Amino acid sequence: METFTIKDIARELNLSTSTVSRALRGSYEINPETKRLVMECAERLNYRPNPIALSLKGSASRAIGVIVPQIANYFFSQAINGIEAIAYNRGYHVIIFQSQESYEREMANVQQSMSRKVDGLLISLSSETSDVAHLQDVQDKGVPIVLFDRVSSQLNVTKVVADNFGGAFAATEHLIQSGRRRIAHLTIQPWLSITQERLAGYRAALEKYGLEFDENLIRYGTFGPDEVGPMVQELMRLDSPPDAFFTASDRLAIGCLTALRQQHLAIPDDVSIIGFTNLNVADLMAPSLSTVVQPAQEIGQVAAERLIDQIERKHRALPIETVKIPTELIPRDSTRLTSDSAGLSGTYAAKKPASV
Repeated sequence: METFTIKDIARELNLSTSTVSRALRGSYEINPETKRLVMECAERLNYRPNPIALSLKGSASRAIGVIVPQIANYFFSQAINGIEAIAYNRGYHVIIFQSQESYEREMANVQQSMSRKVDGLLISLSSETSDVAHLQDVQDKGVPIVLFDRVSSQLNVTKVVADNFGGAFAATEHLIQSGRRRIAHLTIQPWLSITQERLAGYRAALEKYGLEFDENLIRYGTFGPDEVGPMVQELMRLDSPPDAFFTASDRLAIGCLTALRQQHLAIPDDVSIIGFTNLNVADLMAPSLSTVVQPAQEIGQVAAERLIDQIERKHRALPIETVKIPTELIPRDSTRLTSDSAGLSGTYAAKKPASV
């Protein structure tokens, strides 16, 4: 395969090599139209920066550390795809670590990243992580950090997240408008940012429609393979059992679906289910799974762009902020309006209060 260089792009576009170089780095000195032309030409010529050559020009390693709870998790695998796409085009290696939802392993991952002298760190916190002193130490050493998905308010760093509140509000509102009133919520550890934001969205939707928040309908956990079933059974044994489940992930929704079927309950006739992620098999299930799309790849791309911006522009980088990526509700058969819930749905639609 023929290898193309910055000089080839410059010759193709009749630009200087320095202009092409700055455009490829995303420099603010280059206008957007020139950047677009350079990126399109680079893609057409299949140009790829040489990280080793770039690292020889200075002390930078041209490597980014990425720490995620689990690569097998669909959300994180898609986020990594987004991160790698941006890093590859900007001439960076990506070193991936898994915390396996362990705080101790996360700290070890951070130490390994530092020993490899990465230029920056992208991290989504493990479900056990409530103390982020190990990340504060990294920041104090001047290494840029960007948090994504599971973040901490204790760190003054850029954070890239989905609109968890809005997504949870939309999911809960959809269930209410489908005639459901006793909506259980299965979620992960209560100290995680995504848990708090989605629970807040869930509660706001209940309040909007005049439904009482019932702590008995909330279940927290790590939700290993054998944990979902007993929790669902426990909820269905309540004096007033739930008629719907909103889960913090599609994986939880699938576990919930299995547990309800084992109790010979029909979905959605007896109980409705909606998840959060949009697994690639969600629409292939029977019934197809209603869900909230969590834009994982876009979150990964934006997180990588913001980290590289900090690495390369340092004090001229974009300001520290929380970037929220919109979510999208996708209704499918698991929350389909049934004959039993149609009357209640009409009642809620007629009495719909003003928006919050």
